[in-house]
Amino acid sequence: MWGINRPPAPDRGPTLRPAAITIPLMSLAAEYRQQFTWRSWSLIFEEVPLQPGQTILDLGCGIGDQARELASRGCKVIGLDGNQELIDAAILEQPPNCEFLTCDLRNPPNPGIRVDGIWSSFVAAYFTNLVELLRRWSPVLSPEGWIAITEIDDFFGHEPLSPRTKSLLQAFADDALTAGRYDFHMGGKLQSCLAQAGFAVSRVLTLPDRELSFQGAAPPEVVEAWRTRFQRMPRLQAICGSEFANVQEEFLSCLSRHDHVSTAKVISCIAMKSADS
Repeated sequence: MWGINRPPAPDRGPTLRPAAITIPLMSLAAEYRQQFTWRSWSLIFEEVPLQPGQTILDLGCGIGDQARELASRGCKVIGLDGNQELIDAAILEQPPNCEFLTCDLRNPPNPGIRVDGIWSSFVAAYFTNLVELLRRWSPVLSPEGWIAITEIDDFFGHEPLSPRTKSLLQAFADDALTAGRYDFHMGGKLQSCLAQAGFAVSRVLTLPDRELSFQGAAPPEVVEAWRTRFQRMPRLQAICGSEFANVQEEFLSCLSRHDHVSTAKVISCIAMKSADS
């Protein structure tokens, strides 16, 4: 479908290949299916300039749930992700008008075509040099193409928490940013990054989210999702040391309180490719 050109023995380039199915799928795929129901995707779809027949690149497509939604609106979708097992899960669903490929998102392949839109959700924070990444992907987008990026800002922004717990969570966030692993405040930087990369931002949305940005007590399934997330953070465990269990339980207790307040925000930026970009 995509007509990918592979130059012989490149010194630097993406790994891009149809995925071979691996069984069993890891539990992260099941978690993503659950999380899909907690997001406000319809609010973004209403604002994105989708047109039937468009070809859309889904960067960091995961299990393909959003690709499926885009395809249901008459688009052709190419989903790219660096996680083989998530790509396996996407392929197993076999959504129509979707193709899923493994790819190192830091190194764009040569698709042989230009796409009409680029969609990316909860991926940007993994690229602390987002402006550079956007510039690399910009040539793949048609001259009048659009891009929609969604990300969390102030990931651990939930109250009330003790000063000590806040300090340890901030130390973890600072460590991740310094090492270039993750930017826990990327959501608030999207608009600036897009502008620096040559895009004209047309819409900035702050979205409700039943898991990441909400007020009051979280339902039990959301609290358990956060517990699982904490268990997938070995670096946080290392930074907290013997205090990790206390930090985790205080955070989960915070989410369960009726006076819980979230300062975390899910931000979606929609932009158009500038004429000179």
